Amino acid sequence: MKEGTKYQPLLNFLRGSDQSEIILSFAEIETLINDTLPNSAKSKRAWWSNRSKGALQALAWIEAGYRVEDVDFDQQQVKFYKPPNNFQVQVKGDTVLWNGELIKALRLHMGLTQAEFAERLGVYQQTVSQWENNAYQPTLATSKYLTLVADRAGFKYIERG
Repeated sequence: MKEGTKYQPLLNFLRGSDQSEIILSFAEIETLINDTLPNSAKSKRAWWSNRSKGALQALAWIEAGYRVEDVDFDQQQVKFYKPPNNFQVQVKGDTVLWNGELIKALRLHMGLTQAEFAERLGVYQQTVSQWENNAYQPTLATSKYLTLVADRAGFKYIERG
C-alpha cells in the first residue's frame, strides 16, 4: 500500500491489533482516517468487498491480515476477521477433512459471502452455513473439491500427522 493514502491509519490500527475479530463503527473508522467515508461505504456492500485490486480501502485491511466478515448498515458498523496464517488440518488417506473453521477461513480468504461461496461450489448457501456452524461435515468428494478450490486460491494450511 502506498504511504500516505487516507486509509493508512486504518491499516496501522489493524496491524497493531492482536484480536482475531474487531468491530468498528463507521464513525470510528472516520475518526481513524480523519475523513468521512464515501456514501457508497455507508450503503453498498461492494465497497467493503475483500478485493486486493483497485480498492485502497480493501488494501488497508488485507495488508493488515484482516478480511471484512460482515457489514451492518443498520448499526453502521463493520466486522473484521483475522484468519490464522496456518490452519492445522486433519487428513484421512489423501483427503483433507474440512471443518467449519477451515471452510469459513477459506471463504473469507477468497473474499466471498456464504451465498457467493455456495454458488462457486455448486451447493446451497444454507449448506455452507451448516458446514461453518459444524452442523454437517462435507462429504469426502466435496472435501476433495474444497482442497482443489483452496489450492487454486492460494489458501495455506498444514497437515496434522
